Amino acid sequence: MASETIQTFPPETPAGDIDPQRLEAFMNKMVGDMGAAVSGALVVLGDRLGLYKAMAGQGPMTSAELAGATGTSERYVREWLSAQAAADYVTFNADTQKFFLTPEQAMVFANEEAPTFMAGGFEILQAMWRDEPKIEAAFQSGEGVGWHEHDACLFRGTERFFRPGYNAHLVGEWLPALEGVTDKLAAGATVADVGCGHGASTILMAKAFPNSRFVGFDYHPASIERARERAADAGVADRTRFEVAAAKDYPGGDGYDLVCIFDALHDMGDPVGAARHIRETLKPDGSFMLVEPFANDALADNLNPIGRLFYSASTLLCTPASLSQEVGLGLGAQAGEARLRAVAEEAGFGRFRRAAETPFNLVFEVRP
Repeated sequence: MASETIQTFPPETPAGDIDPQRLEAFMNKMVGDMGAAVSGALVVLGDRLGLYKAMAGQGPMTSAELAGATGTSERYVREWLSAQAAADYVTFNADTQKFFLTPEQAMVFANEEAPTFMAGGFEILQAMWRDEPKIEAAFQSGEGVGWHEHDACLFRGTERFFRPGYNAHLVGEWLPALEGVTDKLAAGATVADVGCGHGASTILMAKAFPNSRFVGFDYHPASIERARERAADAGVADRTRFEVAAAKDYPGGDGYDLVCIFDALHDMGDPVGAARHIRETLKPDGSFMLVEPFANDALADNLNPIGRLFYSASTLLCTPASLSQEVGLGLGAQAGEARLRAVAEEAGFGRFRRAAETPFNLVFEVRP
């Protein structure tokens, strides 16, 4: 029988246009990306079952020992450990046939207080997969998908993903970068945290500055209930309160010394209206601290791993949230400094300064 030539490119594409080495490299990238995607589900599983925490600091373990420590099935744990070792998420010793977490791996997967903790972020990815049909429908209709319409794992994951960064930077770096703010907080100030979610940032500030009073606002009732519980658990309920309110109409009281928005302005349908309301509720010498995902102004400068992550989240979460609201500006999670400055100026602010930054965040001081 005569051998047949297997054609691996579309008939209309000239063979000379295909670079076999580039194609092979791209296919290898696809295999790696598919492996990363499926590993995400296993991270969520290990996090939920306490497998990472049971391994942290315990030294080498067999699958039977880990299963015994967590009350899980050895056969399932053995397969999970093998997959995690193949991903380099846990370490395998071929001589002893045991698995362990290095200190670095434990900081990423087992220590929720470490600034490098990432397991919570995989819950956000879980919500993206679960709610993908809603986004598909939105692509076709042009309508939005509200934050509250997503699976509850999004709300948990968001708090757990952002909290380590706030723990690492908010009190020690970001607040001191604002002119005179830490002195006010130490003496006793009034602070509003707009779009507070589960209250991680509000509670962190309240713990650091016991003389000040803090109020967190969020339009999502379930998140406000969780924030109240977390404040009570943290022992700061005496100086914090949490209320259901939108960014454009939260109560101003006698005015705030500091208003904060953490990683949320770009999710709002009318960020200009929200910023304008913040200006109206600030005291004359008050400050607005705006924390947003890190982004350069030009798309080409964001084509990197951080940009990949944030553009993807923006497609599935942030932009649909904005488009579900009035105005529906759709800033997106990669708005960049120039667009954010334009929002602040349109809202009536006179001063806008980049005060700090990390690989994941830009921090701006905005003043009347």
